[in-house]
Amino acid sequence: MNVLVVDDDHDLVELLRFALGRLGFRVTGVTDATQALRAAVTEAPEVIVLDVNLAGWSGFDLLQEIRKRSEVPVIMLTARGSEEDKIRGLSLGADDYVAKPFGHRELAARIRAVARRGGPAPTPASGRLRVGTLELDEQTYTLTKRGEPVSLTVNEFRFLKRLMQEADVVVPTGVLLQHVWGYPPDQRSGDVIRVLVHRLRRKIEDDPGSPTLLVTVPGIGVRLATHMDVST
Repeated sequence: MNVLVVDDDHDLVELLRFALGRLGFRVTGVTDATQALRAAVTEAPEVIVLDVNLAGWSGFDLLQEIRKRSEVPVIMLTARGSEEDKIRGLSLGADDYVAKPFGHRELAARIRAVARRGGPAPTPASGRLRVGTLELDEQTYTLTKRGEPVSLTVNEFRFLKRLMQEADVVVPTGVLLQHVWGYPPDQRSGDVIRVLVHRLRRKIEDDPGSPTLLVTVPGIGVRLATHMDVST
């Protein structure tokens, strides 16, 4: 698997190149944003590991530029306990995060997990799900609303697919965490769900400020409504 590591700490880049290489990954390491944007095209990485703190250009800025060009899975490296960094990264389209310091095997497991989620999904005979004005095509990994294309990240696609499969049913938070991110059902990561719902509302609601499709049930889960509803 081809992995792009972006961190301005040259020693850490070399360490990850060696450690991940021993675990079977092909690693390209770069230390600045310009190199990263070039490598994201020329190296065609299957996963990008991106540090939040880059000299001269924040990892968040770089993530936004990457998202303009690609939906490749991105794992953010953050300072331990920096909840604000985690939420901001997820809101900008990151697929997962790992807090420093971390073990190489933990990072490798996260890389494999987001790569699996980014791969082709099993499809039913039709390969399409329709709920109201939304139509999701599992074969092409695309979503349309009233026939107009809607750009989704891998996690947004998986999240919405699960809700569309169980339209009008509240899908528990733990089930969504496990299905989309691979987290244990009992892991407390409600902010991850909240950020993704907020992001999706901006893409599929007619009025994101007064959402009617994505309905959150505090402490329980999320429901995709098939009719006009008042969401929390």
